[in-house]
Amino acid sequence: MSEQGPIHPRLYRPRRPEDFDPLYAGTPPWDIGRPQPAFLALAEAGEFRGRVLDVGCGTGEHALLAAELGLEATGVDVAGSAIDAARVKAAERGLAVRFLVWNALELAALGDRFDTVVDSGLFHVLDDDDRPVYVAALAAATELGGRCHVLCFSERQPGLFGPRRVSQEELRASFAGGWRVEGIEAATIDTVGDYGPAQAWLATVTRAAASGRMA
Repeated sequence: MSEQGPIHPRLYRPRRPEDFDPLYAGTPPWDIGRPQPAFLALAEAGEFRGRVLDVGCGTGEHALLAAELGLEATGVDVAGSAIDAARVKAAERGLAVRFLVWNALELAALGDRFDTVVDSGLFHVLDDDDRPVYVAALAAATELGGRCHVLCFSERQPGLFGPRRVSQEELRASFAGGWRVEGIEAATIDTVGDYGPAQAWLATVTRAAASGRMA
């Protein structure tokens, strides 16, 4: 990704819930108007199953993709403006998707469990203290045997622009308890503008009993 141009670093390294809403006054780099290729490939391979949760959904492309497949889909995001845009998309496309303004660290309060959870670019904006809280929230919202697919920037991405980089080791450590790591593979994250695709990891983890043997 290019680091040139008049971009204030903080705008692209949001941390607090209130940091995200203003970004949707324009088009943030991750809002590409279509599913990320990695998730489209998963959907085409039949990996979107049962009830689907798109966590940190932005304007909702992955929840909408699940709905297009005839699946019950929910999308949550802290940015109310993103959720408003997602609801407009759903109406325009004639798709029934539940979109909620919700903090991903508080998924347990949804009172719902899902068979498939997708995270497109949320994990990599969390700080060290929030990561275990988030993974616990995912556990509370994922059925035993359900799968979570996490797409995040990898440490192979050069430069400083964009979110924090994540290593395979960090992903495995974060999902070491109550999850089985099925695989972590190289992928890319498409962005808008001239930044180009970013190097990423696509991690697939299965919700398992806490006492189970982890991979």
